[in-house]
Amino acid sequence: MKPIASTAEILFFKMTGRSVDERWVAWAYDMIVAGFDTESLVMLAGEQRPFNQFEMQHLAEKAFQELNLRWDDRELVLRNYACYVIAKKTMVVALDILKEAHVDLNYEMFYHDFYLLYHAKHSLDNYGDQYYWDGATEENIDAVIKECFVEWRNKCG
Repeated sequence: MKPIASTAEILFFKMTGRSVDERWVAWAYDMIVAGFDTESLVMLAGEQRPFNQFEMQHLAEKAFQELNLRWDDRELVLRNYACYVIAKKTMVVALDILKEAHVDLNYEMFYHDFYLLYHAKHSLDNYGDQYYWDGATEENIDAVIKECFVEWRNKCG
């Protein structure tokens, strides 16, 4: 049985050291609904605010172990997260999320194109010109972004 799509987001959060919040709890609940059933997953799904990060991180890690989910393959986690965001969000929101991930990860080159495309679109929308992406204009920026997303979708498993 394959984990639900939002597992990519949660593994990205784990790999990058993000705090456990309601998204993790919702993920645990959705995994149970999808047919996964482990003790730690059930406990995580039942948690409510305020979250004790020490306990929640430990509980999440146990759930990952029970489900045999790994976050140690950095490139795979980054790719799966980008695929998830592109599939689940609008073009503008996806660009913003992945641009922020690029910055949060100290300008991780894996997400560099998203950063450039975000700023190209922003500059074109606000100033009418841009210097981030060769050949991108006001008339074609959305098509350029869509083409990049299609290329990424082809990399997704």
